[in-house]
Amino acid sequence: MAKGNKQSKEPKGRKITLKMAKLALKLTVDGKRRLDLSNMEIASFPKCILKLCDVDELDLSRNMLKKIPDSIDKFINLRWLDLHSNQLDHVPEAIGHLQNLYSLNLCNNLLSSIGLPNEIGLLQKLRSLNLGMNLLESIPSSIAALKELRHLGLFNNHLTRVPECLRNLPHLERVNLKCNPIPSGDDKGIDPIQRVECLYLVRDSCLCASCLKKVKDARQRVDSRLNRAPAHGRSIFAGLITPNSVAQEDQATWSKESH
Repeated sequence: MAKGNKQSKEPKGRKITLKMAKLALKLTVDGKRRLDLSNMEIASFPKCILKLCDVDELDLSRNMLKKIPDSIDKFINLRWLDLHSNQLDHVPEAIGHLQNLYSLNLCNNLLSSIGLPNEIGLLQKLRSLNLGMNLLESIPSSIAALKELRHLGLFNNHLTRVPECLRNLPHLERVNLKCNPIPSGDDKGIDPIQRVECLYLVRDSCLCASCLKKVKDARQRVDSRLNRAPAHGRSIFAGLITPNSVAQEDQATWSKESH
């Protein structure tokens, strides 16, 4: 009986072999090596990929991961790490060792304020940080040390005030604080305009169920506005799908919540 209980507690999911991981290696347009293990029903961090720790980019998004091990610090070359749409409730302190990281996506997980370590402030080269769609009531004050940070996603959390540390980020260009219980007027000093420099279009089959629902809801709101607009002011975008802020590189748009 004890054995059966132990087995029932073990995470179920797809087992990734080293051979499978090697087949998932891709070359980016600028010649970097990306290990793409997204949307593969992975429930535990595949230890075999530590043998590929020299990759430049790692995509483990849209899986069932509940934990990222301390061994993530073996990926010292990482410049891009995508962990969105998993079941993570904390991030290991070892994340602070990834000194080459410039993009980190932790969107759509189960992160609370105690789940984000202060070591995240050690990522001196970080330019893009997506913490949207979590359970955050606050963020580490150490984020103020991210002097290269340009884009920060904090939408759909439990923040009741604008984090003070945001005012000390000299290069911050975009902050998405949509859908937080922040009193009106508390965001004074933070630019409310979400300026879009890039637009990414994705197939609906590439989105997880929760993201697809948000996209469709946003599309309905846009369609409703277009239907109310004067005929001469309407543009026709038949067949296009609204970009998903957590599914593409850099997550530069984050405009699905914007006006």
